[in-house]
Amino acid sequence: MEITVKTTRRTLLAGSAALAGTLALPAIARAAGAEFVYKFGVDLPPSHPTSIWAQKAADRIAAETNGRMELQIFPNSQLGSSTDMNSQIRSGALEFLSQSGPVLSQVVPAASINSVGFAFSSEDEVWKALDGELGGYIRGQIEKAGLVAMDKIWSLGFRQITSSSTPVKGPGDLKGMKIRVPPGTIFISLFKALAASPTSINYNELYTALQTHIVDAQENPVGVLVAAKLYEVQKYLSITNHMWAGYWFLANRAAFEALPPDIQATVTRIVNECGVEQRAQLAREDGAYLKELGDKGLLINETKPDDFRTALIEAGYYKEAASRFGEKPWALLEKYTGKLG
Repeated sequence: MEITVKTTRRTLLAGSAALAGTLALPAIARAAGAEFVYKFGVDLPPSHPTSIWAQKAADRIAAETNGRMELQIFPNSQLGSSTDMNSQIRSGALEFLSQSGPVLSQVVPAASINSVGFAFSSEDEVWKALDGELGGYIRGQIEKAGLVAMDKIWSLGFRQITSSSTPVKGPGDLKGMKIRVPPGTIFISLFKALAASPTSINYNELYTALQTHIVDAQENPVGVLVAAKLYEVQKYLSITNHMWAGYWFLANRAAFEALPPDIQATVTRIVNECGVEQRAQLAREDGAYLKELGDKGLLINETKPDDFRTALIEAGYYKEAASRFGEKPWALLEKYTGKLG
């Protein structure tokens, strides 16, 4: 079975050093000569590629605007949980946010459609869909919520399952398993259909929830497992590729439109360029995190996606999902994935 994991390895020290200059500034600080000082929030650690590439984007924006705009990067939920930041960006308290589709779906239901269980078989399919009509539809729905979504969604990769109690080798192993999932209906519906017992917990509370056995399992791309050191509180890693995960780079519309047109154009171009570069780097370094997790002691096993798809079809999962998302977005999804269910 081909293992599809798109991640990159960076050390915490390198990530922290890249961000230190920005994080030392208070939220209301104004750099010398900067006309616009905006905050960017993300729930991922400084060492994660999303945080690192956000800092690269900020550096390029500062350079290409001749210091007129400063984008301050706040990783690791420094500004609050993912749900907190959802509220902040809508109110204007936060100008920029990197947010996963399933969590964003609390505000924009269509944003989670790319995370339908076992829909995509490769990232080639993902990019065709999200750089194509499906992505355009999702961005349109995001705009209706008063937000601006950059054209290129950033990659986290396919999500895998870890557990402290038992490996997941097939759908039957999930029966009754207490598994943490992020906030979002798409996660709850998938794991309930697989007979698991999912519990929504924000990312910044995940490590403690696993450590104290509030839940015994969780699911995330392997890069997140390394960045958050979840191998310290988990024993098994099952390669399920059950969902593809990405982060939309979002802006509060009023804050974005307050920027002069030339700075708007610069920000948009640089963020999209960094998104594409991030994807390419993750693809080049595919598998690095898997090796590290094995070296850290996680016991790794592969699975057969068709077994899970069959269980989901029998549970009526795809039929329910198609009804929930609606005919148009579901047709756009199946244009790229083929018939589901």
